[in-house]
Amino acid sequence: MKQNKLLMSTVAGIALAAITSPAIAGDVYGPYPITLKGYNGDKTDSVSYSGQIGRQLLHNSLKKAIGSGASLDVTMSYFNGADGELALLDPKSGDSFKVDVTDINTVSKTNLSGKAYKGSLPGWPGNMTGKEVLESMINMAAATEKGYDATHGYDYGQLVSKFTMGGVFYHQACDNYLDEKMNADNKPNDKPYKDGAYYTGKEHSWDEAFGYWGAAAHGATLSPKQNYDITKKKNMRDADANGDGVVNLKSEMNYAHAYYAAGFDKGGNTSYYNTITTAFINGRQVIADANGEKLTNPQRREVKRHARTICSNWEKVIAEAVFKYAGSVYSNIEAVKATMGGNMWRVNGSAEQAEHQAALRKYAKYWGELAGFSLSLHTSGVDLGEIGVKMDRLVGMGPVMPDGTQVNGMSNGAYTLANGESMDGFAVHMLKLQNLMVEEFGVEARNNDKISGISNLAEVLGSGNSAEND
Repeated sequence: MKQNKLLMSTVAGIALAAITSPAIAGDVYGPYPITLKGYNGDKTDSVSYSGQIGRQLLHNSLKKAIGSGASLDVTMSYFNGADGELALLDPKSGDSFKVDVTDINTVSKTNLSGKAYKGSLPGWPGNMTGKEVLESMINMAAATEKGYDATHGYDYGQLVSKFTMGGVFYHQACDNYLDEKMNADNKPNDKPYKDGAYYTGKEHSWDEAFGYWGAAAHGATLSPKQNYDITKKKNMRDADANGDGVVNLKSEMNYAHAYYAAGFDKGGNTSYYNTITTAFINGRQVIADANGEKLTNPQRREVKRHARTICSNWEKVIAEAVFKYAGSVYSNIEAVKATMGGNMWRVNGSAEQAEHQAALRKYAKYWGELAGFSLSLHTSGVDLGEIGVKMDRLVGMGPVMPDGTQVNGMSNGAYTLANGESMDGFAVHMLKLQNLMVEEFGVEARNNDKISGISNLAEVLGSGNSAEND
């Protein structure tokens, strides 16, 4: 299984002052003491991941900007960063959920573009790098109505969001900070991360990975539903851990894949959120206990063991999302087909056409989420090999549309189309994709499961035109 291969492969933090009980101290990320030798400043907490939270806020705001039909200049300001004030679009304060930030640059003046995956992605038209894929998507979105391309079935808000989560956050954490930067000669623990820092190389590398994970510092003390509702801005009480009347977006909010993990865990079959967050807490404690000295070989082995736990389970969270949205695409193929009976669905302005267009819009949304998550699985630094090829071919470069067209590439900046494709065949692809996630990634939550109820699954999976079987 792919999972086993991975297992074998090798803020400034805001202290939650109100959480002081020794009974739960081990369930909270920080505060951790200053251990850097020779530091004489006034800092007392070595935790720092403001840059990562800044990128979480850029990601949230970029998605919101695309969905609202913002100009290319505005959307690119959230991708590349900008001088001056950069308005936070999400999460924003409301009557029942108040946050402490209105300007992203007050958290960190940063960008997403400089951290995007630099490898190529043959599963997206144009064979571009991760950064180029995101730039292309954002540019294409600007030529659409609020990020929706009805011709090709693209929801750019979802595509950009889900691939940013993988191609920036997951990639940076598991292919950089928890990988190379955990080696003995990279960002050593007996030296500052950089000149003038108050934290060591290993402390800050670990903190940055935690910031990309996106969990609230006190999230491991909460239930999956509580964590899920925090992201949905439905739970101010549990979010406001220090009781100051606002949600601190550096330490009290859940973002990105941590939110998805909580969503899967709500079903009761998985514990991704706590497994990953607790591994981050335990690994950080090992580094703190080194007290500013180089990690010993046993300490480094323990830290790397926690890193493997984090990244193997993080990968499964993304695979769970692929499984979930493959099921959603499957269901919406049936919904689209159901709105195509008779001829009235072709009549402009008819109720039947409106119903058909609404079904197509939802179809594009779910396929965009599916594609963004599946592309993300390529960015951890682990080569998926044949599994990745199968996955890309099953997902396709676009959904199969009712007229039998499907994007199959790009030429001179324009999408090219295959003709004569079958929506029924594409539905079978979604079943094959769910089966692939079970067999190769070991998904357990299995939201929107469409394969468990098919008695003749082997027969169904062997049917239909499927490029991955060529």
